[in-house]
Order: sequence, then C-alpha cells, then structure tokens
Amino acid sequence: MTHPAPITLAGVTAPDSAFTRKAAALVQRVHNPAMLNHVHRSWWFAEFLGKQRGLTYDREVVYLSAVLHDLGLTEHFGADKRFEVDGADAARRLLLADGYDDTKAQTVWDAIALHSAIGIAQYKAPEIALVHMGAHLDVLGMWYDELPTQLIDDTLALYPRLGFKKAFQEALAEVTRKKPILAAGTGQVDIGHRHIPGFHLPNGCDLIDGAPFDS
Repeated sequence: MTHPAPITLAGVTAPDSAFTRKAAALVQRVHNPAMLNHVHRSWWFAEFLGKQRGLTYDREVVYLSAVLHDLGLTEHFGADKRFEVDGADAARRLLLADGYDDTKAQTVWDAIALHSAIGIAQYKAPEIALVHMGAHLDVLGMWYDELPTQLIDDTLALYPRLGFKKAFQEALAEVTRKKPILAAGTGQVDIGHRHIPGFHLPNGCDLIDGAPFDS
C-alpha cells in the first residue's frame, strides 16, 4: 500500500511514520475543515518556533501532540472531563493500542492536557511547551513576532483559516454547554457568557467564601 508523501513546507518535512500517518487520517475524519487546518497549523508553528529557538525535541511527539490536541472538542472523543484531558486520554489510549512507547505516549498526554495552560506549559519540556506555543500562536497570535512573516504566510496558504475564529468558539461553546462546571477558572467562562444564553457560574470569590471553614 502506498502512502502520500509527507508535507514539506519552507524546506522542512513533517515526520513520517505509521503513527503520524494514522494520526493525520484520524483528525481528517473527526474535525471539520476549519478545526482540521488549525491542528495542522499548530504543528507547523510549533516546529518553526522550535527551530527558531534552537531547541532539541522529539519531532514525532510534537507532531502527534499538536495534530491530536483538540480531540476532546470532537463529538467522537469528548467525554466527561475537561476537553484537554478528554483529548489527552484519547490520544494516549490510541497510541498505546498501536504499540507506541509508553514514555512518549505520556509526554503526548502531558502536552495535550496542558496545551491551554498559559503561563505554565511554556516552561515545561520542549515537546509540551511547543505544542502550547504553536496552538496559541494560531489562536491568540502569541509569539507571532518570533517567526518570519513568510513562514506564517506559507503555513496559511497550505492550511487556510476558513473562518477558524468562529469555528473554534463554536466548538468551545459546545463543550462548555455540556460541562459548564469544568469551565471554572478557564477562558471557557468567557465563551459561555458570550455564546450560551443564560450561562452562569458562581463567582470565584463566592466559591472561596463558601468553603466550609471559619476564615
């Protein structure tokens, strides 16, 4: 059986293995086009940031983590935990079932579970930090100025945004609607207030004041 050649962008070729091919095929099935292009852009931005910073890292682990990082936002893999943990659980389970290395599978879990942790993930191991950075460059424009404009333009040409801002907020709103209490302390609170009629969570100060202690 022949496989499509791995993508090359700006002289960089994506990792190519049975694991990366299977991951790419999986996200092709479970994501809509806007979200699919996001996870691929997240990988390329992570890779370019890693090279720009001269970091040493396992490229396959970063690729798998980046491409699979939003599985928890899909109907197929969303469960009863925070979407980041749902996705991390699914990715690790699928990789281990295919015989992937236990230690590497755990790093994939960590990278996906922590990918939204602004102010934390960027200080972890390079594989974890780069997934966080690549995803947030694409979502919020963080670290945008670290990459040459041409690299960003080339990535967008290969994986256009296709209304990503709207699609991403809709995906987050869906999981927030289903699991509102898990939005506490995250940016999903803002998603809830903006996109979910009648959304309400207790104020964090009220939760602290309501703890069962005198002071």
